[in-house]
Amino acid sequence: MTEMTDGVLHTLFHSEQGGHEQVVLCQDRATGLKAVIAIHSTALGPALGGTRFHAYASDEEAVLDALNLSRGMSYKNAMAGLGLGGGKAVIIGDPDQIKTEDLLLAYGRFVESLGGRYVTACDVGTYVADMDVVARETRWATGRSPENGGAGDSSVLTAFGVFQGMRASAQHLWGDPTLRGRKVGVAGVGKVGHYLVEHLLEDGAEVVITDVREESVRRILDKHPQVTAVADTDALIRTEGLDIYAPCALGGALNDATVPALTATIVCGAANNQLAHPGIEKDLADRGILYAPDYVVNAGGVIQVADELHGFDFDRCKAKATKIFDTTLEIFARAKTDGIPPAAAADRIAEQRMADGRAAKAAKAS
Repeated sequence: MTEMTDGVLHTLFHSEQGGHEQVVLCQDRATGLKAVIAIHSTALGPALGGTRFHAYASDEEAVLDALNLSRGMSYKNAMAGLGLGGGKAVIIGDPDQIKTEDLLLAYGRFVESLGGRYVTACDVGTYVADMDVVARETRWATGRSPENGGAGDSSVLTAFGVFQGMRASAQHLWGDPTLRGRKVGVAGVGKVGHYLVEHLLEDGAEVVITDVREESVRRILDKHPQVTAVADTDALIRTEGLDIYAPCALGGALNDATVPALTATIVCGAANNQLAHPGIEKDLADRGILYAPDYVVNAGGVIQVADELHGFDFDRCKAKATKIFDTTLEIFARAKTDGIPPAAAADRIAEQRMADGRAAKAAKAS
């Protein structure tokens, strides 16, 4: 993007999700690469966050997504206790149409040019094999294959962490961390969702699923015929007797249309940025629905890829991801003490940790 429209500039400087340290607009005409790298905060360390490859309707939409997602990563990494800041990148275009090795290599060179301020990984539209390619041009690519010194598929621990968040939610609301006998609806059974279904079934839950991709639904039903599938998310959230709703696809799942229709008493899922706008968390609380903040419970994946920076050890990562249970309970307790929704309580804790990090940096520099 060598030229910025007024809309892009306005998005950069007037977004509600402001306060970013750096936003890089990347273009490589030879390969067709157009990308945005957003660094929200390095208060606690280098900004770690995945690369999303998506056919955005406009450059403005791509920039806004990068800003929102990178801010979320700052909060997620702060709550996960990783000593890392938050960043995110988006590559603009349909990955099925334009993704090539040369484009990924060009993207890797842009990541490398930031000198370690931004560390990338997989996200929607990018995979382990893609990170192996990106890593050929930069030291700052995680989510690589085990053959290339990486952690492999980060969806494994993302799902495990969400499961721990669900267990904590059940403990807080019902006094017992088991999901046995509970009906759980999972929207999106692709990368993360299908692993989550496995955990739920092993724990004795009744599972209802939906996905826009028929093949993803079929994969679950062929393996687990006891699982029920419904036509779409609207049908899922209205399912009678639903105890827990798990949004595991794209963001904005909790909005003015879905929240009033929810039958579940707990929302705990893997999707990023589930709250469509400020105030939705209060709407959930007013309806008596317990919301487990998305960036807390879905941190298992970032815990997994971050470990690559120290020499990957799966058991060490899983032990850290298990602590999502305790962190979620801590947030619910803080929310009760402060008289605020859990999302606001999580934000307060994360913001204090980032402020402490900035203060420590300033003290060290003086």
